[in-house]
Amino acid sequence: MRDRRAEPRAGSECGRPTRPQGGPDVPPRSPGQRARSLLSPRSVAGQVFLLQLGVVVLLVAATLVALVLQARHQATDSAREEMLIAGEAFANAPGVVEALDGPDPTAVLQPRAEAARKRAGIDNIVLSTTSGIRITHRDPAQIGKRVIGPYKEAAQGKPFTEIVKDPLGLSVYAAVPVFRPDGSVAGIVYPEVTVENVNDGVEEQLPVLFGAAGGALLLAAGGSALVSRRLRRQTSGLGPAEMTRMYEHHNAVLHAVREGVLIVGGDGRLLLANDEARRLLDLPEDAEQQPVTDLDLAPGVGELLAGGRPVTDEVHRAGDRLLAVNVRSVDRHGGPAGSVATLRDTTELQALAGRAEVARERLQLLYDAGMRVGTTLDVVRTTEELARMAVPRFADVVTVELLEPVLRGEEPDGASTEMRRTAIVGQEGRHPLHPVGELIHFVPTTPVAAGIAHGHAALEPDLAASDGWRAQDPEHAQEILDHGFHSWVAVPLWARGVVLGVANFWRTGDSPPFEEDDQSFAEELAARAAVCIDNARRYTREHTLADTLQRSLLPRDLPAQSALEVAHRYLPAEAGVGGDWFDVIPLPGARVALVVGDVVGHGLHAAATMGRLRTAVHNFSALDLPPDELLAHVDELVATIDAAEAMDTDGTGITGATCLYAIYDPVGGVCTVARAGHPGPALVHPDGAVTFPDVPVSPPLGVGAGLPVETATLQLPADSRLVLFTDGLIEDRDRDLDTGLAILRGVLADHPGRAPEATCDAVVEALLPEHPGDDVALLVARTRLVDPEHVADWDVPDDPAAVSRVRAEATRQLETWGLEESAFGTELIVSELVTNAIRYGTPPIRLRLLHDTDNLICEVSDASSTSPRLRRAATTDEGGRGLFLVAQSSQRWGTRYTPHGKVIWTEQSLHATATEPDAATTDELLDQWTDEEW
Repeated sequence: MRDRRAEPRAGSECGRPTRPQGGPDVPPRSPGQRARSLLSPRSVAGQVFLLQLGVVVLLVAATLVALVLQARHQATDSAREEMLIAGEAFANAPGVVEALDGPDPTAVLQPRAEAARKRAGIDNIVLSTTSGIRITHRDPAQIGKRVIGPYKEAAQGKPFTEIVKDPLGLSVYAAVPVFRPDGSVAGIVYPEVTVENVNDGVEEQLPVLFGAAGGALLLAAGGSALVSRRLRRQTSGLGPAEMTRMYEHHNAVLHAVREGVLIVGGDGRLLLANDEARRLLDLPEDAEQQPVTDLDLAPGVGELLAGGRPVTDEVHRAGDRLLAVNVRSVDRHGGPAGSVATLRDTTELQALAGRAEVARERLQLLYDAGMRVGTTLDVVRTTEELARMAVPRFADVVTVELLEPVLRGEEPDGASTEMRRTAIVGQEGRHPLHPVGELIHFVPTTPVAAGIAHGHAALEPDLAASDGWRAQDPEHAQEILDHGFHSWVAVPLWARGVVLGVANFWRTGDSPPFEEDDQSFAEELAARAAVCIDNARRYTREHTLADTLQRSLLPRDLPAQSALEVAHRYLPAEAGVGGDWFDVIPLPGARVALVVGDVVGHGLHAAATMGRLRTAVHNFSALDLPPDELLAHVDELVATIDAAEAMDTDGTGITGATCLYAIYDPVGGVCTVARAGHPGPALVHPDGAVTFPDVPVSPPLGVGAGLPVETATLQLPADSRLVLFTDGLIEDRDRDLDTGLAILRGVLADHPGRAPEATCDAVVEALLPEHPGDDVALLVARTRLVDPEHVADWDVPDDPAAVSRVRAEATRQLETWGLEESAFGTELIVSELVTNAIRYGTPPIRLRLLHDTDNLICEVSDASSTSPRLRRAATTDEGGRGLFLVAQSSQRWGTRYTPHGKVIWTEQSLHATATEPDAATTDELLDQWTDEEW
């Protein structure tokens, strides 16, 4: 564009150009030039006036904006101070610290925070824990969620203010720590006011500011009018508006745009590069007009720019930057050949995306840890699960150590630094770390000991440059470094305010060192695992107590007896000890009682209940009661206990117990069985046939309501096998009762000659799963019969003269059995018992001698229901001391009742030689005791 002031003026009245005198012809002007030549000086002056007026308006507006911004800034600063003051006031209010440390801080502090917010006229007062979890909020739905914005500085005891974007909008808020008396931070107070409310005060000042600005604008307009009039008189040229606008655009592209812009000609030469493109590609000063391929650009970038291939956001690496490249052709609309390229630096976006991905992966890891750590109630297994979760997603190697009391299920008595290693994951073969099971004592000066004492994690990003951890064992530390370990985080395992152990996270080889963010994540992961470990510890303690109680209540060794060959098994459920029990109780007359019982449930209560019932059955067995009477007494006892315990707060009773009681008499092979809600026995005959005898079932113990208990009498040949069991053997979640009985029948029918021990093993292997859901008690008894040659009995006439004859026959029978050494005591016993039966009893009277393996049993029966008892005799009594002699001559004696009377019995041990009592001692004792009349 030419300047009109440099052109010769035309002389035509119409303003058309004229040929200067003596000069060459002037070429005709273009339409644009002719249009610009029509602009008069008045138009130029008008443009200048408008320009000046615009400048004045801009200055006034800028001043007005500056004043408004300054007012808003001052208001914001004032709001910051007010928020700090409000936060300090609430943090130091009485009762805040106690409420934060209390069991339910939200219930106490939420109404107080709302009341304080309304009194202060601010928008919100939030309280949170030091980990950023909200305790109060004007919106109750936000309570329990994490605070939006920074808070860690306040958690360390430093108050601050920030302007953040939160659900209330753009707000000014302060973070003020709440200190305990000991100086520790109990929580954080966040008073908050929205910027909109802060600016309300500023808007009240706007009318005054706008009035002043309007006056200034009027004065400036008048001055501009005067200046414009003067300019109209002084200028007659055109204003460079178009050229200025083009220059501004060009300058903005070159220097202000924050994207790289390059224009490449059709021949592949660089025509234009702005400042951002030069910076991103590190171009030389003389890059223009050079071929793009000669500019030493990053691989792929030069070819892409020179080729002109259209691309959109294609990412290329240029040095340490990641560039998103866009290329478009410029000759689509008739322009010159070439292309324009834009470059955008996405390095920071990629870094942010990487950090977001890391955060997502860690959140996923925490979620997975919640699902996979603590799947069992085993302390060591839980530590192994923690280690497996962290390797290799967070660390290369993880080791875990626990305090000795924790492994035993006990409560730790303090933060000891002596721990036993329970888990190592990430190292195979030979490695320098302490093996699993080794007891490690951490030196007090090491970071681990300090972390245990103060409850915080120890971070060593560079093990080679740190000396604190070497104090544990310098030589061992050097081996660890030589093995490639370079970074380490040790996190105490805290639960309920108690240290349980330490989790160590190691990185080796090319893995990046741990940072502070990694330390925070390790603490979070360890905290979740510590809760699971503590749960497992508490379960271990309870399980150990219950198991110890139950095993102390179950029979340890079966008593000696000759009627049955017995084998037993007790298998606790995987969920814990239960209430199943068994017993073998020798009875008078070479008989044996077999007992199997079950208490519904698991745990201490079931085990204690089982002990009570087993003791009751033992006590009633001592009375030599038949099975139906014994179960009736036990049922009555259970009902009495339930009625008494029903008044307790927990209402825990014994209802749900079952029992089977059987008495086997080897003399006749008769077995009397009764059951209360319990599965019946299985019977394996000598020929291998398996049956389930029909034993009448009575209601479970405690719910019989006084109903009579029925019995079944079984005739068992020698070498039969009687199998007693609890329902856990034949029933479970995956198998019904009929299926279990069918499997049991098949196992028992297989190899009928198996010994009881082998039978127990076969039954357990066939019927019990690897992890039984219920405990199981099993008794297998193989029957024996007493040789008829070892049994002798006599009917005794109701005549005192028959005593001597019966005594003589008994003596001859003992000689036949070769028991002459027991003859003296036996004669005395037979004489006294038969005499008393004739004198006080009711016919028929019968005497039976039973030669057992270890004992000689004497039984005298009659039809009377009265029994003798031992009492002290007076010095004037002439007789009545025979029962005392019987007690002295026998190992034990007693009375049992039958449906038709009673039996007085005695047992003499065949292992001790019977000798005649010393006469003086006998006479002295006889003076003290006498027989109670029948």
